[in-house]
Amino acid sequence: MYVYASFDYSVFLELAITDLEKRGVAREHILAVPLDKRVEERMVLDTIHRADGISLFDGAMVLGAVFMELGVIYGFVLAWGPIIWGLIGLLGGAVLGFLLDYYYGRFFGHRKKETPRNRVKAGECNNTEVIITVYCDNSQYEMVEKVLWDNRAFGVGKLDRMPTTIRNGVVNDGKETT
Repeated sequence: MYVYASFDYSVFLELAITDLEKRGVAREHILAVPLDKRVEERMVLDTIHRADGISLFDGAMVLGAVFMELGVIYGFVLAWGPIIWGLIGLLGGAVLGFLLDYYYGRFFGHRKKETPRNRVKAGECNNTEVIITVYCDNSQYEMVEKVLWDNRAFGVGKLDRMPTTIRNGVVNDGKETT
């Protein structure tokens, strides 16, 4: 039987592994795999299928609309007329809004807070999650599960049969054939 658990990389992970070894699970039957965190710059354009929650065009659209309205209003009095001044206001406000969003959000962080759990800087390994796989007998399952839960596992799951693989169109269910 395979038992899977996810942990933060912390002292509790080490305690869980040590406790399992003390209770009779062989070191060769314990596998810990650290997961990499995504490190990426924020995107300028969001799509329907991929959005990071930080939009650089909200401020551009709001200021563009406000400046366009002001351009149309005062365009009745100015020389080029309301249409031209409305378009000038739209473009000027959109550029100003985009630049304010980009620089203000970049330097002062007024947008969505990026927690260490979501993103880390390149080279850091803060709050890395680790997946533990423990191979044990069916009789040891409850003990292994209790040890993992007692050491603050995020989740625990089990696979109580041999994994099935397909190679060259032939199903191998883990049983040896001669």
